[in-house]
Amino acid sequence: MIRTKGVTGPKGFKAAGVAAGIKDSGALDLALVVNEGPGDAAAGVFTTNQVKAAPVLWSQQVIKERRLAAVVLNSGGANACTGPEGFQDTHATAEKVAEVLGRGAVEVAVCSTGLIGERLPMDNLKAGVEVAAKELADTDEAGLNAATAVMTTDTHPKQSWAQHPDGWSIGGFVKGAGMLAPNLATMLSVITTDAVLDGDALDAALREATARTFDRLDVDGGTSTNDTVLLLASGASGTAPERGDFVELLTAVAADLVKQLQGDAEGVTKEISITVTGAASDADALVIGRTVAEDNLVKTALFGSDPNWGRIAMAVGRAQARVDPDKLGITINGVALFANGRKAADRSEADLSERDIAVVIDLNLGDGGATVLTTDLSHGYVEENSAYSS
Repeated sequence: MIRTKGVTGPKGFKAAGVAAGIKDSGALDLALVVNEGPGDAAAGVFTTNQVKAAPVLWSQQVIKERRLAAVVLNSGGANACTGPEGFQDTHATAEKVAEVLGRGAVEVAVCSTGLIGERLPMDNLKAGVEVAAKELADTDEAGLNAATAVMTTDTHPKQSWAQHPDGWSIGGFVKGAGMLAPNLATMLSVITTDAVLDGDALDAALREATARTFDRLDVDGGTSTNDTVLLLASGASGTAPERGDFVELLTAVAADLVKQLQGDAEGVTKEISITVTGAASDADALVIGRTVAEDNLVKTALFGSDPNWGRIAMAVGRAQARVDPDKLGITINGVALFANGRKAADRSEADLSERDIAVVIDLNLGDGGATVLTTDLSHGYVEENSAYSS
C-alpha cells in the first residue's frame, strides 16, 4: 500500500480541499472529489444507526441509481438531528455542486462530520464549493488536501493507494478517531478506482470488502449518525478486472485505511486485535469479538498492560453466542493463559509493554472465526471526549 496517494491516484479523478469557514479555526473543512469518467458507476454503504444525518439520507437516495459525478464533504458540523431544514441544506449543497460542475444534483453525494445538532453555515459552505471547484486537480497534493479537509479529532490525514499488475488501481481516504463502532461503514470514506465496473458489481464488491474491514473496527461502541463509505469508478484505465482480483485489492486498500483509523483513534496507546476461533459460526465469533472489544474492563486492563484474562473470559461469557467454559481458551501475545476452564500460565508471562496486543479466544466448538480491531480505554480518550463535543 502507498499512503502518499489517495483518491486522485486512480485515473479520471480530481479533488480539492479548502477552508470554507465552517470551522472557526480556519482549517481546511470542505472537500470535493469529482469523477471525470468516462464511467460514472458508484456504490455506497451507510450507518445502521436509526438516527441518520441528513447527508446520509440524501446520499442513500441518490446512490440507488448506482452512479455519481461527485462527492462533497465537510467537517465542522454533522448536519444530524437538524430536521427538515437540515435536509434542505444538504439538498442545497448538492445543487450548488451540480451547478458549478454542470451536472445534476442526483449525481452528487453529500457527507458531513462534526458536532451533532447544529445547522451548517450555508453561505460559507456554498462559497467554499465554488472555491473548491476552481482548485480541482488530479495531483497527490489535491488528494491529500481533500483527506485533510474531512478531519475532526483526527491528528493526521489517512489515505491509501494500490495498483494491480494489469494497470488499474484503487485509492481512497478516510476520517475517524472516535464514535467508531461501524456497521457496514465507518465515519467518512471515499474510495476511487479507474477499473471498468458497473454499479451492481461495485456494490457487491464494496459490501464484501467493508464487511471484513471497516465493519471490524470497534473503538468505543458508538455507531455514528453519519457513517458513509462511497466507491466511485471512472473506467479510465480501460480495463475490466476479474471480480476476485478487484475484491482482493479493494479489501487490501480498505484494510490499510482501517489500520490507520485504529492507530489514530482518540487517546489510543494500544492497538488491539481480538481473534475468535473455534466458534459455532462466524456470526457467533463476530458477536464475541465485538463484545470483548467494547468491554471497558477489558480495555482499561489492556491500557494498563495487564494481561487480565479473567476480564476477557467474563466478556466472552456475557456475549449472546454459544460458549462452553470448559472448552474455552485465551491466549494473549502468544502466551496461553487460560485453557479448558482453568488457568494455564501465570499472566506475568505475557508481555504487553509494546503498543500492539493480540488476543486469541478459542471456543473449541466449531469452525467459525472472526477478528475485530479495537483500542484501549486511556486517560487520553476520557479527557478528549469530556472536553470535545462530538
